[in-house]
Amino acid sequence: MSTETKKEERSLMISLGIIIAVITLLAIVGFVLVKSPDDFVQGQAEATSIRISGMLPGRVSQLYVTEGDRVSAGDTLVHIHSSLLEAKLMQVQAVEAAAAAQNTKIDNGTRSQIIQSAYQLWQEAIAARDIAQKTFDRMQNLYEENVISAQKRDEAQAAVNVATAAEKAAHSQYELAIAGPQQEDKASATAMKTAAQGSVKEVESILQDQYLTAPCDGEIDEIYPNIGELVATGAPIMSLLKTDDTWVSFNVREEMLNDLPIGKEITIMIPALGKMETQATIFYSKDRGTYAIWRATKPNGEWDSRTFQIKARPITPLPSLRPGMTVIYTPQQ
Repeated sequence: MSTETKKEERSLMISLGIIIAVITLLAIVGFVLVKSPDDFVQGQAEATSIRISGMLPGRVSQLYVTEGDRVSAGDTLVHIHSSLLEAKLMQVQAVEAAAAAQNTKIDNGTRSQIIQSAYQLWQEAIAARDIAQKTFDRMQNLYEENVISAQKRDEAQAAVNVATAAEKAAHSQYELAIAGPQQEDKASATAMKTAAQGSVKEVESILQDQYLTAPCDGEIDEIYPNIGELVATGAPIMSLLKTDDTWVSFNVREEMLNDLPIGKEITIMIPALGKMETQATIFYSKDRGTYAIWRATKPNGEWDSRTFQIKARPITPLPSLRPGMTVIYTPQQ
């Protein structure tokens, strides 16, 4: 091998050594200077949601708001119309008037007119019972043919029971009129009047829910039925967001709970609001159940770590914070 060849090999080895040294130095510098990004927990903003519902079953007659509207406490939201309850009110008012008249007549003593009136009321009650019974029989046949629901059949049965009870009460009044007014007669008439008045107040209290109002300030989040649709007793008509009662929630591993006690102030970042940072106070901590856990990654020496839900309320109210917005919490290192 010539001297020139040996020099070239020596130069090549030196160059290769320099390159390896530079690469090694860069790797060391990168390992020292470059650090992994901070771990963070992603959550979302939430708000209290109130479902608006009432006792009155009926048809949605008018909606006075639309989704997204801001409302104040006491604002009228919806009108529910129920011809059935209005007819029921007329019925119980008529019963109340009849009971009041009967009570007055008994107080005035037994006369032939009183006896005749009691008899007529009894006959009317019998006719009402017969009509209710025939209606129930028809409903029963329709129910057996799967034309109507069990609810309709049960309502007809309830009407029969009410009519039967009214017929018995009217018959008792007729017998009392024949026997002549006594202290017991007066007490019975008074009780009938009181019961009739109670029935009127009951129906009137239900009819008060034909106009539903906002229980607090907020924003209409979602409306469920359309105008003209039927709603049942207690069925939600719409949901109202209390935008002044917002908070944020996170799901964290249980080993992080030691740094997230209730009452602690944490710093959160809201990307949708220009990555704005604000302080929030933790007020809630609860496990998410056995269905939501972090599984161990090693077969030995590890255990399952449960997931907990953490809720925190911003210390400074944020009107622009909307439910559903992403919220970031970065644990302190």
